Amino acid sequence: MPATDPAELLALARSIAVDAGELIRRRRAEGVTVAATKSTPQDVVTFADRESEDYIRGRLAEARPDDGFFGEESDATPGRSGITWVVDPIDGTVNYLYDIPAYAVSIAAVEGDPADPSTWTTLAGCVVNPVLGEVFSASHGGGAHLGERALAVNTDVALAQALVGTGFAYSAELRVKQGAVVTGLVGRVRDIRRAGSAALDLCSVAAGRLDAYAERGLNPWDYAAGALIVREAGGVAAGFAGAAPGSVMTLAGDAALLAELEPLVFELHRNAGLPL
Repeated sequence: MPATDPAELLALARSIAVDAGELIRRRRAEGVTVAATKSTPQDVVTFADRESEDYIRGRLAEARPDDGFFGEESDATPGRSGITWVVDPIDGTVNYLYDIPAYAVSIAAVEGDPADPSTWTTLAGCVVNPVLGEVFSASHGGGAHLGERALAVNTDVALAQALVGTGFAYSAELRVKQGAVVTGLVGRVRDIRRAGSAALDLCSVAAGRLDAYAERGLNPWDYAAGALIVREAGGVAAGFAGAAPGSVMTLAGDAALLAELEPLVFELHRNAGLPL
């Protein structure tokens, strides 16, 4: 059975993510075609999404045939090694469609029940923005990096001075409720940013480009790598009340700042009628 050393897993994730990033960058330059829609007409998948995931899946299967695979665009496949690869072949597909340079390849290696993300221990994660040539990475216990530069979340930030990232659902009905949350939040913080890629938003927290991040409705492939990068940069990535990040809420930032931000976000979600 292949080794499960986090550094080795990260080396593989980084190599494949960089190559997949170059693939989708080339395809974007050639022109993007929508292959299908998913949950709503706004929730699109491009042919490049599928090509990128097929490429990543093939590379991983060749290198580690006993591992499981859990990607956004294809069926999950259980493994025998205890390791599952959680993959978003293009995080920020709408940005990709419009040629906004904020999209990424995200690859993470996790241990735990593949069907229950709350049990996962993420061993390695890599997020690549191919337009900017930025490679964010982390391994369990090995720290977080942008290229060779070590990352650390911003600390000693008061809530009123915090720059907070967020995002919105594809469902118009849900976006209206999320808009109410933002309305209640924007006057309590420095400002709010919405970049359109959860993986890159999490990496921005790790790099100090955002002080915190809060978003509802994420899937495991959206946050698996980015959440590890935040944690290894000294931050917290979690749901409400210390739960694992997930569809109800994903919060990221310095622990002291989240202690102020979390109860406010929780109350705003409850007031907006969002399930908690």
